[in-house]
Order: sequence, then C-alpha cells, then structure tokens
Amino acid sequence: MRPSHVEVDLNAISHNTSVIAGAVAPAMLCAVVKADGYGHGDVPSAEMALDGGAQWLAVALVEEGIRLRDAGIDVPVLLLSEPTKEEAPLAVKWNLVPTVYRRTFTELLAAEVDEGTVLPVHLKIDTGMHRVGASPEAALDLAVFVNEHPRLELQGVWTHFSVADEDPVFTKVQIDRFDAFVGELSRRDIDPPLLHAANTAGGLMFDSARYSMVRAGLGIYGLRPAADTAPELDLRPAMRVISAVSFVRDLPAGARPSYGRRRAMPAAGRVATVPIGYADGVYRQLSAVGGEVLIRGKRYPYAGTVTMDQIVVDVGSDDVAVGDEVVVMGAQGTDAVTAEEWAGWMDTINYEVVCNFGPRLPRHYRRGCGL
Repeated sequence: MRPSHVEVDLNAISHNTSVIAGAVAPAMLCAVVKADGYGHGDVPSAEMALDGGAQWLAVALVEEGIRLRDAGIDVPVLLLSEPTKEEAPLAVKWNLVPTVYRRTFTELLAAEVDEGTVLPVHLKIDTGMHRVGASPEAALDLAVFVNEHPRLELQGVWTHFSVADEDPVFTKVQIDRFDAFVGELSRRDIDPPLLHAANTAGGLMFDSARYSMVRAGLGIYGLRPAADTAPELDLRPAMRVISAVSFVRDLPAGARPSYGRRRAMPAAGRVATVPIGYADGVYRQLSAVGGEVLIRGKRYPYAGTVTMDQIVVDVGSDDVAVGDEVVVMGAQGTDAVTAEEWAGWMDTINYEVVCNFGPRLPRHYRRGCGL
C-alpha cells in the first residue's frame, strides 16, 4: 500500500468539543459532523464529540444521519436542510430530526408519521443568509401549522449566521431579527423548547447568540473560522495529511521537474518524489503559490506542478531518503503546515482545505498523535 493517508487525532476532537462546550455553557452543544466530519470521518468524529460533551449531532444529508444510526449512535441528529420528498420516509424511519421551512414539505413529512406518534421538527427562518429557510412572515404561518398539527412537535426554531466570523454589525442584525421572530411566536403562545442560531464563530464571539444550543462544526476539529476567533481557547487541529518519500534524485541547476516545466531548479540539488497528488486533495496550484511540506521537521518547497498522483519536492542538498515521512499538512517536530496556511496560499477557507482530502486517502485514527 502507498504510504499516503490522513491521520486523525481522536483525543483532539474530544478535547476541542469539551473546550467549546465549556465556553458556550449553559447552552447545549450540537456537533456538526456533515461532509464526513469535515473530512475527519463522521462516525469517529461524532463519537469523540459526544465523549467531549456534545448532546446533539447535525448532518446535511439523510444518508449521513443513517450512517450514524447504523453505528449505534442514538442521540438526537438534526438534518440541517429539508431532504427531498423521497427521503422524507427515511428521515422518519431513522428517527432523524428534520428541519422544515416549506409548508408543502412539512405536510408531506407529517403524512409519514404514524397515527398516535409525534415527530419533532425544527423550523428554520432566514434572517439574512438567504440560502434556505422561510422568511419571517412565512415562518410564522408555518410555526402555527406545526404547533397545531397532532403528529408534529415544534421542538426547535433556528437560523444561521452568514458573517459571524467577520461582521459583528450584520450578525447583531440577524440576532435582532431572530429575537423579534421568537417574540412573535411567544405572543401567540408558541414557545419551542430549543432555540439555536450560532455556529462556531457565533457561539464563541456573541454571548447573546447562544440561546438553548450552539452548533459547532469547524471548532471541534481544532480549526478557527478566523484567526481572531476566541484565540484564548486551546483548540488543537485533529488532522495531519501524511505520505513518505518514494524516490530521490539529483538534478542540475536549471532542470524543470514535473508537467509544464514551470519552475527551474535555482541550483543543482536533490528532489524527492512523494506519492500524493491532486486526486487526493493536494491543490494543483500549490507549487505556484509557495506551498511547502515538512520532512525531518524542515520545510521544503514544491519543485514543480502537483500531478494527479505525485508531487516533487526541492530538498536542496539535504540528506533525504526513501521512506522518510512527509507531512503535507499538519505538524512534524516543532513546526506545522496548517490548514490556514493552505487557505492563504489558495485564497480559500480552511473548511474547504480539510474537506477536500478525498476517499483515496485512508483515515488512520490515533489517540494523541502529537498535533
């Protein structure tokens, strides 16, 4: 087997969850494990988040919720968007908690509930994200419908922040809109037991946004939405992306390794080939924007264009050997190539970086891998 894999520190996920749960208490913590746990593995991440104090889990897709149930996880699992009408029966069968924001879907969902039983649902209102969710006016009518339906329970009302990590003014606008909606519900004697609005950034940066529950995704994996998001908290990155040197050769000054011959060797030196590439989630442009890897605790630049299955690293005159561990992202020794660095190089966000490492890379789980 090739040596390329993703290493996940389970203890880090449990630790991070505990830290965030403590910071947002007395609100409950809902750990978001969609997208295969942001690339970390959904079931192991869910188990470690629960170990760290999460009381709810959240996913984007019905099939993600079913995987958790198949693994024996029986805590409440929130679906963050309305599933398709074909998936409504599965959501009910697998005891998932649906989000609703359209009357037509809510009626369809109620029809799947057996007589004599009640399905809890969470109503999502759009306070400014403008992705999914009912307008406050439509949400009010839908809340009344759910509240009066014999097979549905309005267990929760929620919204989602669009810029909690960068724009406190607009985030406070969203909080005010949410509070106004909840006030309208209360005037109609509708008081859902669970209110939630905050993601990791919202929960850590806005006390007033914590309500009954905070939905933390990125933070439980040890990453921050922005550099200034609760810097006092000890969050530990849980992921390393690792491979090993597979081939070493010496090249003269001016040699141009890899496709496109984009970069000339500045001096005679050694290049190391590593069997990992863009098919695994290593961005093709990293070699053009200053990307680096770690070998024996030292940083080395990409020597040429990232290819589908391999990268080439310029190690100068250093004594690098076949089999040496290569950390593409994560810590080695006293240094670390972080997801935030990748995001800076690629003009993206750390969310995309960790989610981008694909299924060709096996996940190896450790308890304390030095991250």
